Amino acid sequence: LARRIAAELGVDLATVAGTGKDSAVRAADVRRAAPGRAESAAADHADVSPPATAPPTTAQPSDDRATAMRRTIAGLMSRANRDIPHYYLSTTVDMTAATRWLHEHNRHSPIGERLLPAALLLKAAALAAREIPELNGFWTDDRFTAGESVHLGVAVSLRGGGLVAPTLRNADALPLPRLMAALKDTVTRARTGRLRGSEVSDATITVTNLGDQGVESVFGVIHPPQVALVGFGRIVERPWAVDGLLGVRPVVTATLSADHRATDGAVGARYLTAVTRLLQNPEQL
Repeated sequence: LARRIAAELGVDLATVAGTGKDSAVRAADVRRAAPGRAESAAADHADVSPPATAPPTTAQPSDDRATAMRRTIAGLMSRANRDIPHYYLSTTVDMTAATRWLHEHNRHSPIGERLLPAALLLKAAALAAREIPELNGFWTDDRFTAGESVHLGVAVSLRGGGLVAPTLRNADALPLPRLMAALKDTVTRARTGRLRGSEVSDATITVTNLGDQGVESVFGVIHPPQVALVGFGRIVERPWAVDGLLGVRPVVTATLSADHRATDGAVGARYLTAVTRLLQNPEQL
């Protein structure tokens, strides 16, 4: 009940002090936390989509600004669809180990250091990009140039309209708590128009996550000159067979949109295999 009310009111459960047994968060705790908390909660649960190239200058863009941003996005995505020969792959990842690890971590952590599932997904995407450098970089001058580090673009939809993709620099090297803090800070500033120009450039690979919008899978358009975009849907419970026994487990669909000029399906498959392995061994994150 508390989770459902939090979703309806836009409250981040990680910021709510619980008054139930063992500090469990109750519905009344969520309702008390709701007034005045919509702004920060929305930042924690960023709904992310294919990116644009620049942030707005105000928290609530005018109609003209939103229209201009949509035109910019339309031009960029049209060019990407026209010029980039996309190929698409997907896989379903068993999240049992990841959700158990996340629960234990949050149970023993102060409220301010608790993690959302997005932190695990982003870290797995970044580490997999480090393992498969053919997907981490740029296609320019008819050749691929690998990125020197993994700078993860995180696509964020803006409340007043439009999209932006701030960059989490060196995301593969950030410990999970720092990655979570950087994500919250970056999304908050993206939605209040306070990003610096350097924060919306130089991403070597982008992640889009529409899970909090109820989407189970997303196949995005690559942001040129990058050569890959990773998508995550929402974590859902599905029948799942393990060692011949059928049960119900939490799973997430991970997708990859990649540039066929730079790689082929075999490389993309290795990337998704790495993402799966990392999420099933969350202690490696």
